Amino acid sequence: MMKRLLVACCLLAALSSVSMTACKKTSDNPTPPTPGPGTDTTETPVTGRNVLAWVDSRSNVFGTYGRLNDTAQIKTVLDTLKMVGVTGLVIDVKGSSGYTMYPSAYAKQVTSLDGKSLPAGVDYVGFMIKEAKKRSFKIYTSIVTFVEGEGGTNRGTVFDDPSFKSKYESIVCDVNGNRVPITTTGRNAFVNPAMPEMQERALNIIKEIVQKYDIDGFILDYARYSDIDADFSDFSKNKFIDFLKEKYSDNDASAMKFPTDIVASWKNSSGQIVPDGTGKYYKKWLLYRASVIHDFFKKAREAVKSVKSSVSFGVYVGAWYSSYYQVGVNWASQDYDPFNDQAIRFDWAYPGYNQTGYAEQLDVLMTGNYFTQLMLADNPATASLTYHWWSVEGSLNGIKYVTKNKVPLYGSIDMGNVDWPGKADISKTIKYILNNTSGGVMLFDVVHAYAPQYNRLKQPLWDAIKEGTKQ
Repeated sequence: MMKRLLVACCLLAALSSVSMTACKKTSDNPTPPTPGPGTDTTETPVTGRNVLAWVDSRSNVFGTYGRLNDTAQIKTVLDTLKMVGVTGLVIDVKGSSGYTMYPSAYAKQVTSLDGKSLPAGVDYVGFMIKEAKKRSFKIYTSIVTFVEGEGGTNRGTVFDDPSFKSKYESIVCDVNGNRVPITTTGRNAFVNPAMPEMQERALNIIKEIVQKYDIDGFILDYARYSDIDADFSDFSKNKFIDFLKEKYSDNDASAMKFPTDIVASWKNSSGQIVPDGTGKYYKKWLLYRASVIHDFFKKAREAVKSVKSSVSFGVYVGAWYSSYYQVGVNWASQDYDPFNDQAIRFDWAYPGYNQTGYAEQLDVLMTGNYFTQLMLADNPATASLTYHWWSVEGSLNGIKYVTKNKVPLYGSIDMGNVDWPGKADISKTIKYILNNTSGGVMLFDVVHAYAPQYNRLKQPLWDAIKEGTKQ
């Protein structure tokens, strides 16, 4: 489940608002980058015609207008998806609560919520997969990887187990530089991705799902830090010191002033706590965090392939590479070096940052191209650019550039949380993504198509999807 989930929380830019919709996948509060010019040196990819629909369990199963808690309605929705050109599903099976949508040996199963329940006597995930396979759909399952509790409702693994909470909850810096548990800020309960126990928990759930279900692929969501203000626990401090000693032979690292040698001061920028002044270790800290996530991705890929080598391994990320370092993620190819790139300048990059790129670990890359601006030429300010992380065309150009086309790309469209002028614009964007990616398009979310209450146009969107997927 992406930036939404087992709560009804939508994060739109810097504004959070609670609703009963599937919410948009974004980084917590990405800082808008300055677009830069450059020459596109990537090869033209072979386009894919795969059309994947994301199925957010919170809104589709337990939401007020959700339909997927009834087996007959599940079949009807799948039939309609097939009719409008969808070729596969991404089914959320573990949400931001830390609970799963199936019986798990490692996590609590959610069977009812807000007065609605899973179909009686039915394994929801198994039933969805069986029915989807009957319709020749490709099936991907996804998990919210490093979130174990909903901050808005105090519901989830972190809130069920005080010992778990005290050991693993992510520690963030507040605007005054105080180190505090993330749930005290009102946000979801991210855990520390560097902790072996949290990695092992995620890996066990991954292997369990791949073993249990007949799936074509596995997608990680929220496989990252919460934001630039994390993780500042004592555990992370000690791991960072070890990193500095091993990689840079920095024997003075033990004497660092933590966390001020990393971030000296903070400020509130449209609701996001960001560095106001940085310390001498700041860029190495960014490199350390990205290396943590890279190393986990190697383990996650191995976990999937060790169970079923034929299952594809992939990730959902935001399309805005220019600021995705804030969540500790480098989804570029290792052949792309942001430190030495003269076409697009990234002042946060440090020598060796390219070694943290994990594109080579992926069989599938899904990016959230959730923008109303389709073409660069649609805005005079971007008309002369090649890369622009906040338009569909510009972000796809940038993604191909930094991944070096090493992985099949699925551009993604948010059908419900974006202020589309009309359904024709949704169709046009779907068609453009299909014609300009090597994998295809991911549609977020199924609930936006059938429930007008959950999209900004307040209309069913089936015809918009059908028009967009037509060849």
